[in-house]
Amino acid sequence: MTTAYSQLRATFTRLSRFSHLSSIAGWDMQTMMPPEGSKARSEALAELSVLQHQILTAGKVGEWLEQAKQEDLNDLEQSNLREMARQYQHSALLPESLVEAKSLAGARCEHAWRRQRPANDWEGFVDNLREVVKLSRQEATLRSQAAGISRYDSLLDLYEPGMTAGKLDVIFGDLKTWLPQLLQKVVEKQKSLQFVQPQGPFDISKQKELGLSVMKRLGFNFDAGRLDISAHPFCGGVPQDVRITTRYRQDEFITAMMGVIHETGHARYEQNLPKEWLGQPVSNARSMGVHESQSLLFEMQLGCSEVFLKSVYPLVIEQFGQREGLSEQGFINLNQRVQPGLIRVDADEVSYPAHIILRYEIEQALIEGEIEVEDIPALWSSKMQQYLGLDTIGNYTNGCMQDIHWTDGGFGYFPTYTLGAMYAAQLFQTANKAIPTLQDDISRGDLTALFQWLNQNIWQHGSRFSTDQLITNATGETLNTDYFRKHLESRYL
Repeated sequence: MTTAYSQLRATFTRLSRFSHLSSIAGWDMQTMMPPEGSKARSEALAELSVLQHQILTAGKVGEWLEQAKQEDLNDLEQSNLREMARQYQHSALLPESLVEAKSLAGARCEHAWRRQRPANDWEGFVDNLREVVKLSRQEATLRSQAAGISRYDSLLDLYEPGMTAGKLDVIFGDLKTWLPQLLQKVVEKQKSLQFVQPQGPFDISKQKELGLSVMKRLGFNFDAGRLDISAHPFCGGVPQDVRITTRYRQDEFITAMMGVIHETGHARYEQNLPKEWLGQPVSNARSMGVHESQSLLFEMQLGCSEVFLKSVYPLVIEQFGQREGLSEQGFINLNQRVQPGLIRVDADEVSYPAHIILRYEIEQALIEGEIEVEDIPALWSSKMQQYLGLDTIGNYTNGCMQDIHWTDGGFGYFPTYTLGAMYAAQLFQTANKAIPTLQDDISRGDLTALFQWLNQNIWQHGSRFSTDQLITNATGETLNTDYFRKHLESRYL
């Protein structure tokens, strides 16, 4: 007998296949597509998003969800049904016309941003962004009215289920009481260290080989993914075909290498989601905070540790040879340098949260209608001066135009980066206790035990548990920000 739940499974498998196509087409748009393909690709992706919306919000889906609640389902099926209902509720709130308009506006804004950012063209950018914000506010209004929460909370919930601005204000408020002083102390302490930039140029083909070697060390499955170049590093695709990107500069190689390590953390999570449930919502990553915890565990907890840097140093020398400024200690110093800078993706882990708090405060005010798009540059400059002591007046390229997230309406995403850093510190500290040989393993380049621990505690569970339950199962407690503070003090002081 065909059950309501089996009908839902078939429907969500179909949706997953369309998402697969959309993801790969989106990856191509940012990596391979010639500029003149933008309009046609945007329209094709918008058409696909409307089709997915129609399938998901069909009346019979709502009926099946109600009927399935009465059926005899096991724990995993119950979790899958919960995630199905969540996706349905999020989509059913939005009219088809808004879904299409958002997709088109986001694609138009992002594609133009690629030219406008290098040209410092805020005036050109602001028209497209204004439309994206207008549509994002419309979406937030519909979501907030249905859920009885604030507009910003309704968007935040898309990326980090259960998180609210009220909770973030407590977490970020605590950070702001101790992080500025810690940052000052570390910068002062590091004045006694030598930071010598190795002499370039660094051939891009050799940088790519280094990245591939590090990805291999980190267990990336090359039969289920690849590395490419984009304007902004990202991880996309699907678990069976994960696409990661980085960007290269010939005058230095560390930015590209660390970008690869970060995105490989995302990729390993995707590649190890529960295979028997692929195509179903329960097989998806739990949240963006958990996703960022994996990339930041790879990049910061592991990648910037002295023991890991020593272990990959021979791979660096293999590609670039012994050259001025490229000593082992110099390589470690550069990767652990704390220096407030303008660019979020290049920021060290001590100053990074300031970049996130700044964006969180601006985007929350923007979605709630407290400020307008035109107010962003002045606010950005003011908060950069307040939090990092840096000036961005007139510098839109390295100021408020530097990120890709707002171009397609990704409001509510930024806080997940710092939440992810905190989860990562908690998870890595727990893994260190669970694996007494871990530091020796890392020094030998053998990360098997760490990956087994991550798979057992995070990767294989997908969205089976809530974020709080997942973290509690793995570490014995919900998010505890003390781990992050202790990590920073231990490494840098």
